[in-house]
Amino acid sequence: MIPKISVIVPVYNVEKYLPACLDSLLKQTFTDFEVICVNDGSTDGSSAVCDECALKSSNIRVIHKENGGLSSARNCGIENANGEFII
Repeated sequence: MIPKISVIVPVYNVEKYLPACLDSLLKQTFTDFEVICVNDGSTDGSSAVCDECALKSSNIRVIHKENGGLSSARNCGIENANGEFII
């Protein structure tokens, strides 16, 4: 089934804040969505946090890529989005 909304989360060295961000998204009452975490070459533990969260929720997908900057990460997420709407 195609999700209604794709939420793109560019990730770069935000290990400290990422769990709260993803928990907030998953606690929404609206459930017809996917979360695409684009790890843009993080050098901290952000990559592991993304992978752990994806194992816990089928709504989360993770893409790991070399660092290319915020726009590059966002565009990568958009290219991989399945939703009718993208945020």
